[in-house]
Amino acid sequence: MRVFKDFIEAVRVQMDDDAFRATLFLFVGLLAAGTIVYSLLEGWSLLDSLYFSVVTLATVGYGDLHPTTDLGKAFTIVYILTGVGVLVVFASRVVNTMVDRRSEVVRERRARRHRGAPPAAQPAGGEPEELPEDPTAP
Repeated sequence: MRVFKDFIEAVRVQMDDDAFRATLFLFVGLLAAGTIVYSLLEGWSLLDSLYFSVVTLATVGYGDLHPTTDLGKAFTIVYILTGVGVLVVFASRVVNTMVDRRSEVVRERRARRHRGAPPAAQPAGGEPEELPEDPTAP
């Protein structure tokens, strides 16, 4: 559940960026186009068509549905070649934001822990004390 919340938050944060909004629009548009085209060309229900569109763009390919018409097959070739690229760009932006936000949280926790360390571990000057050299080291 946390990953889903982080995903939604990352999308929300990225919505200020015009390029991200364009990529999101393209991705949603591709899903809608795939749903409509497969429904018309293959005679599938809208749910089956959306399911196939998602499975295809995610490169999962369960094999339970597949285009049977020549036009459907030709559309699928173009759909995969364009859609996978859009999905990769969209996913990379979201994942990068999720990782950046998680790294920021970790850095803040470490800084808080460091500030709350006992005086022996953190000298007054803020610099860590040098450890004495090991006399047995070569």
